[in-house]
Amino acid sequence: MRPGSVVAARELTPVGGPPVSVPDPDRLIHLQFRRFAGCPVCNLHLRSVVRRHQEIEAAGIREVVVFHSPAEELLEHVVELPFAVVADPGKRLYSEFGVESALRSLLSPRAWWPIVRGVASSVYQVARGRERLPANRPSGGRLGLPGDFLIASDGRVIACKYGEHAYDQWSVDELLALVPGPARGAATVR
Repeated sequence: MRPGSVVAARELTPVGGPPVSVPDPDRLIHLQFRRFAGCPVCNLHLRSVVRRHQEIEAAGIREVVVFHSPAEELLEHVVELPFAVVADPGKRLYSEFGVESALRSLLSPRAWWPIVRGVASSVYQVARGRERLPANRPSGGRLGLPGDFLIASDGRVIACKYGEHAYDQWSVDELLALVPGPARGAATVR
């Protein structure tokens, strides 16, 4: 996928809540591909999205997050998230969108500090009973790379980012800066 690519219309079934139309006829879709259920690095990032969720919605963006874990494994980790979370244990969507797994997801020095922060935060949250530990052997493995896609209501990809390591995704500020406007255009970040 790259800017200008068109995403075929479909309905995704989240682990909780009603089906989600992609594209959405009324707003942009931020389709995020994350790693596995309970991933400390993913949780670190998703907490930043949750904190600013109202701001994201006010910009006309609907968050849809995909994990390569089975629904039953995922459900216990995402029940309190204010956006749609989709299980894709067969990695069908990952393959369609070109989101990969690679050893560099954990070996890149740029990922090390976020990994330490994510694990420390998750240990604290687990100790307080606010999070659950991930599976010892997560479905789909631990080497997933993130991917971000901003999809217009006509299915056109406005922008996309393929992560180079486990914590290489759009920040909320980067996402909001991509909302189409007179001075903004499509961009691919690799």
